[in-house]
Amino acid sequence: MTTPAATSARRKLSLPAAPTLPFPHHPGSSLSVTHFSLDEITHLLYRAHVLERENPLMRNNRFAKRRLGLLFYEASTRTRTSFELAAKSLGIDTTLISNLSSSIEKGESLKDTGLTLRAIGCEAIILRHNSSGAPWLLEHFTDLPILNAGDGQHEHPSQAFLDLRTILSRISPDHSIGESDLTSETLKGFTISIVGDILHSRVARSNMLLLPRLGAEVILTGPPELLPALATTMGPGITIERDFLTAISRSNTIMMLRVQSERLAGLDLDLNEYKANYQLTAERLAACPHSPFVLHPGPIIRGLELTADVADCPQALILEQVHNGLPIRMALVERAFAALDALESPPMLFTREHRS
Repeated sequence: MTTPAATSARRKLSLPAAPTLPFPHHPGSSLSVTHFSLDEITHLLYRAHVLERENPLMRNNRFAKRRLGLLFYEASTRTRTSFELAAKSLGIDTTLISNLSSSIEKGESLKDTGLTLRAIGCEAIILRHNSSGAPWLLEHFTDLPILNAGDGQHEHPSQAFLDLRTILSRISPDHSIGESDLTSETLKGFTISIVGDILHSRVARSNMLLLPRLGAEVILTGPPELLPALATTMGPGITIERDFLTAISRSNTIMMLRVQSERLAGLDLDLNEYKANYQLTAERLAACPHSPFVLHPGPIIRGLELTADVADCPQALILEQVHNGLPIRMALVERAFAALDALESPPMLFTREHRS
């Protein structure tokens, strides 16, 4: 006869401990700004400076005829173009896969698309995906270096690095070219306001994770619908100031964000009210005591988050950001392929047991 105690014991669910998956698996991956030490970021800035000034014919022989896949599930102009040009500037052959011109449209999974790119000889993949965490998943399945070009509402590491280079070039040129080591006090006394749709912005999130590590104060400003109070839990050095004019009056740099209309379903947001409270105009910029620089990750919606005269004014560093994207992404691509070359034995294509 089975006792109640024995039955109860049998019904207890015993689960094995969850396996720990160290990320990134591959030393050449760029998944998050948090995976880079300050020394590694200093070196990244140095390599960007060197590569930008190197003879193009010599630079083109660094990784001649190697292969890289650009896998873009979302539309992109600046990120896709600069990553593609960065790879080609290093002599790498690229192939572009988008969700509208491939088997992705037919329902092919991210795993199978990644394994297909690997099977045709791609040694690294640059991924932009609408799901947060997708680059981690792709790296797990392919064992290749994955460069995160934006994942959902999570991160956009290369944008944060180029933003940092843009800022440093104006306030500390030696740091921007990697000639001085970055420290926790490099940006001490520096304040940046990030304005607008922070809830959906992976650019904001990567900058919030990066800039305070260098001593910067980050002020977030926007309406509650686009800026939940939870944002301050991202880490130290981050505060919320709902009053736009107060925030920008304290700032050395203002980063305006696009209102992402494609992500606003279900939100009760009055765009006219938003412009009245948070649009950066020439008058508001001129009233700031610190003559702040203006950043924007693009694409700019002129007349919404900022006016045309602000976008074109001398304090706007928007095109400088675009320019800095190419050398920074060259340095990230170089890092990925240099890590591949440093491996004693690269992963085999067909003899390994693929992860489920």
